[in-house]
Amino acid sequence: MIMTEAAIGKWRDLMGSLDRDADTTHLRLSIKGGGCSGFMKELDFCDVEDITTMDMVTEFEDVKIVVDPKSLLFLHDATLDYHDGLMGAGFTIEIPSAKNSCGCGDSFSM
Repeated sequence: MIMTEAAIGKWRDLMGSLDRDADTTHLRLSIKGGGCSGFMKELDFCDVEDITTMDMVTEFEDVKIVVDPKSLLFLHDATLDYHDGLMGAGFTIEIPSAKNSCGCGDSFSM
């Protein structure tokens, strides 16, 4: 998994603006069943006490990403990025091994 400099910077900005502690709050990436293509990508806050022994924690500079074992099967080659533009801004998760993706980019199939 890769996290771009843009995503790292935006996560830091977000944590600062929400007055959250980076030592106790991490970023959780997960894959859930659903969406128009079969699977949906999700990003959320993850408090340290919610991390299980099965979760994998990866550190990019001072940003920690938490992924559960099932989601890791889909996210092993993923890139987490942040785009800021006139047509919308937000985090994106690109998964090269995904076979199809829906038009909105939130759902995919394998």
